[in-house]
Amino acid sequence: MLFKVSVMPDQPPVQFKQFIRDIGRGQRAGRTLTQQEAEQAMTMLAEDRITPEQKGAFLMLLRVREETAEELAGFTQAFRKFTLGDIKHLKVDLDMGCYAGKRRHLPWFMLAVLLLAQSGKKIFLHGTHEPDSKRLYLDALLPKLGFDVAKTPADAEQMIEQHGFAYMDLKTINPALDQVIQLREFFGLRSCANTLARMLNPSNAPFSIQGIFHRLIDVKHKETAALLNEPNVLCFRGEGGEIEFNPLRDVTLHIARGSVQTSQDVANTLDTYVTKPKELDSAQLIKVWQGEVQDKYAEHATLGTLANMLVLLDSSDWQTAHAKATTMWDQRNKTWPVAKSLQ
Repeated sequence: MLFKVSVMPDQPPVQFKQFIRDIGRGQRAGRTLTQQEAEQAMTMLAEDRITPEQKGAFLMLLRVREETAEELAGFTQAFRKFTLGDIKHLKVDLDMGCYAGKRRHLPWFMLAVLLLAQSGKKIFLHGTHEPDSKRLYLDALLPKLGFDVAKTPADAEQMIEQHGFAYMDLKTINPALDQVIQLREFFGLRSCANTLARMLNPSNAPFSIQGIFHRLIDVKHKETAALLNEPNVLCFRGEGGEIEFNPLRDVTLHIARGSVQTSQDVANTLDTYVTKPKELDSAQLIKVWQGEVQDKYAEHATLGTLANMLVLLDSSDWQTAHAKATTMWDQRNKTWPVAKSLQ
């Protein structure tokens, strides 16, 4: 097992079964949890004040029924209590939860991060490596590009100062939430923890961007952000569920600024069918950045991703943001920012 379950004598597991009963009675008799109840239930789960059986039942019932925005808001409030304190004091502009990993294409969104960092913005990225997943995650990619994975808040602060961005694993930032994500090894299914990690914003940044895969979940993210009164959140259906614009597909950007919710429809920018590469060669990211390789899909994905970021950061329309992104790409410093990159 990944963790040891302990039961607190003053709050026996029997109290938790009411939550399981409420959500598991079926379509007619069952009900959803209020935001306050959701926070209470997930706090008990995160603190291991329930049995493993109760944990599995609760998470999988929610998986089948799907969580409401109110429940996700309460769950997010619960797990935010377990974020490493010093992470919240990092001075960053944009928080990015990168939890899907890449399978079909390289993570071109990292070039958008570099462009944004060159413009003076500070970005904090976080993610994890799921069991039984054959995707490319940032913890494996970044060292190949010459960047370290931050192990402590002090590391992250230094990297942000040096490169304009830093990445940390969720297991370091919020072990309680990462442990729930790792339960996929036993369930064979993801739980709402993957959604909550995207919403976590552990750096307490004023802006947060989130990518998802499934239809309508982006709307739920926007509604959840509004319930939490988040200052600036943008969520969209990204390539493979990651924070990356898919130039081959129309997309809607869902934005919440406090209680105000808006959306922007964006048309695809590339009509040519693209065959996915046989293997994901991280060196291609460096070559495209340096201009050694011309890759139409990579450029469109990078510019579209950066445009999404600028819509959020500048409160602009997408066309204006895309024009600015194009200028930033054309005027970029093509020298790879890490002297000893593993090319």
